Amino acid sequence: MESLTQKGRLRIRQSERKFILLVGDFVVSTLALLVALFFWSQKDALNFSWEFLGQRAPAWFYFLPFIWIILLISLYDIRRANRHGEVLKGVATAAGVSILIYLVVFFISEPNSLPRRGMAFFIAAATILTILWRFLYIKIFTAPVFNRRVLVIGAGLAGTTLVSMASKVEPAPFDLVGYIDDDPEKLGIDLFGCKVIGNGTQLLEKIKELDITDLIFAISGELNPDLFRAILTAEEGGVEVSSLPTTYEDLFGRVPVQLLQSDWILRSFLDQIHTDGMFEAIKRLADILIGVIGLCFLVALFPFVALFILLDSGRPIFYSQLRVGKNGNPYKIYKFRTMRSEGNNNGVGRMTSADDQRITRFGRFLRRSHIDELPQMLNILRGENSLVGPRAEQPELVNQFQQQIPFYRARLLVKPGLTGWAQINQRYASTVEDTVVKLEFDLYYLKHRTLLLDFNILLRTIGAVLGLRGL
Repeated sequence: MESLTQKGRLRIRQSERKFILLVGDFVVSTLALLVALFFWSQKDALNFSWEFLGQRAPAWFYFLPFIWIILLISLYDIRRANRHGEVLKGVATAAGVSILIYLVVFFISEPNSLPRRGMAFFIAAATILTILWRFLYIKIFTAPVFNRRVLVIGAGLAGTTLVSMASKVEPAPFDLVGYIDDDPEKLGIDLFGCKVIGNGTQLLEKIKELDITDLIFAISGELNPDLFRAILTAEEGGVEVSSLPTTYEDLFGRVPVQLLQSDWILRSFLDQIHTDGMFEAIKRLADILIGVIGLCFLVALFPFVALFILLDSGRPIFYSQLRVGKNGNPYKIYKFRTMRSEGNNNGVGRMTSADDQRITRFGRFLRRSHIDELPQMLNILRGENSLVGPRAEQPELVNQFQQQIPFYRARLLVKPGLTGWAQINQRYASTVEDTVVKLEFDLYYLKHRTLLLDFNILLRTIGAVLGLRGL
């Protein structure tokens, strides 16, 4: 089969971009290690020598590049890796967590047993070098020569929705060249910045003429046999063909619930959310371990939090509310009270907004720092909650949303979480439209949940807590 794609264009897949990022991060973190060892040795009688490396630096010090890469896990999301602001936030979070871990270990270790100078130099060097490398990556790999040139097959609701959303992403994830659609009335029409440039019989011609590298299939109805054959021929000729749901998930980290057919849950979703027993066992073990640590923080902070709540807005200190858990089972969650006592809704479900007037002054700090969530460690230890999962909602809101939003009840197939993919990607859902977006993030998590994704979520949550960016 003759290739339909021109050889001058470099097409790099997401997996290949992640590998490039990984190699670059390893190189700069190893360089940071050498920088740290060199400057650490300058005030040592042995100076920078094999003797110094063997006697002064403990064995675990040489594993710092690997730990640094693990802390950068959130920046292996290509959507975040392409943005300068996200890089700065991700690297700052990694540096902050590094310092936090070091301080915890420092205070429980014997005096003078940890290399303070070496650690300080490593964190500083790794932070600076990683930012420089990541900015260089953005400069090189978002250049037009690396951009995919895309035709969208179908100019209906699905195709135009994708184009509309992709056009708002900065930097652009690919070059949207136009639509292919068999409806003659749409030919030449501009839809969200892209024109319908041809029909199925012209597909192969347009691929060659416009140097197309990718096709996104966005037709939900019956497929014209000629168009079907043309798409297969294009795939055989080196053009990459992907479906709209897959592309949508890759671009936005969400599942397009409004664009899916009613039997989607049965056809694909149920098979993809099942995990093996090892995943569930490790996840539960992590819940118990972090739940115990969280309980220690709860005991330590309780006197201070209780005092400030009493001074700010009086009693009660704790707040409990009925929520819906896994498989629709109700349970009570516990939090430090952050709203005025009269703001408890009298049992009627009500959504919270970012500027909700019911939130007290000290309550706003508790929410931003996530300290209000500490009592939920009891729910986690009892197995009602997990550390990571969809947000637990009130029964009244669940009943309302499942009537209004497709597939809403599917989020109840797993335990709710203290934090989650939806919480770190969108703060408050104060409208039904916002709730649809949160559901899309929740369903994405259910489809793709792994220990690495959970760690990514936890790391970004820690970053939000350290920056007082309540979710």
